[in-house]
Amino acid sequence: MNTSLKNTARLLGAGLRALLVLTVICGVLYPLAVTGVAQSLFNDKADGSEISDASGRTVGSSLIGQTYNLPKQNPDDPDEAVAPDLRWFQPRPSNGLGTNSVNQRYTLILSGATNRAADNEDLIGWVKDAKAAVVADNSTAAYKVRPQDVPADAVTSSGSGLDPDISPAYAKLQIHRVAERNHLTVERVTALVAAHTEGRTLGFMGEPRVNVLELNSALKDLGKG
Repeated sequence: MNTSLKNTARLLGAGLRALLVLTVICGVLYPLAVTGVAQSLFNDKADGSEISDASGRTVGSSLIGQTYNLPKQNPDDPDEAVAPDLRWFQPRPSNGLGTNSVNQRYTLILSGATNRAADNEDLIGWVKDAKAAVVADNSTAAYKVRPQDVPADAVTSSGSGLDPDISPAYAKLQIHRVAERNHLTVERVTALVAAHTEGRTLGFMGEPRVNVLELNSALKDLGKG
């Protein structure tokens, strides 16, 4: 075997050994180590931040919003409007594609913003319609919602359109309606909202928030009590 072939064989052997070693380290040992640390220190987050109900059944993730709507009369009709189930706290609107800009089912494939300017006529119309709906849906015989009391997150979506949280102001605005629909006292529902209101991360990052899925899961358990 001449020198050229020997050098080629040596280089191929070194390359294969390096491939094997790096595959074991980067493809086996490192993923196992990271998974082990994550499961040990952040078990709930590493598994997708799952939320379970009182029976232990997983009902969703605290990272992704859900809708609480009444069943459609014709499930095969994609253009049929859906109505919110007013027994539950409602999330933020979710942007989507199509004629009405609202992803009513929080479909992940439609994640994204409207990409419309603040002075866009369509966007202004959607916000006005959303505000009127919030006022009408949340006003009760004993509690009237004023248009100026509707917070911005009640009529606008997040950048992803999948925000799982609402502001404490929007949660409080819904308390009287939720209490009435579930035959609960306003005081009990107010306490429930307060218990599920989170402050700023580390005391200064972000804004106070209420996770809608966690709140509605607790509301469901409260109704059973």
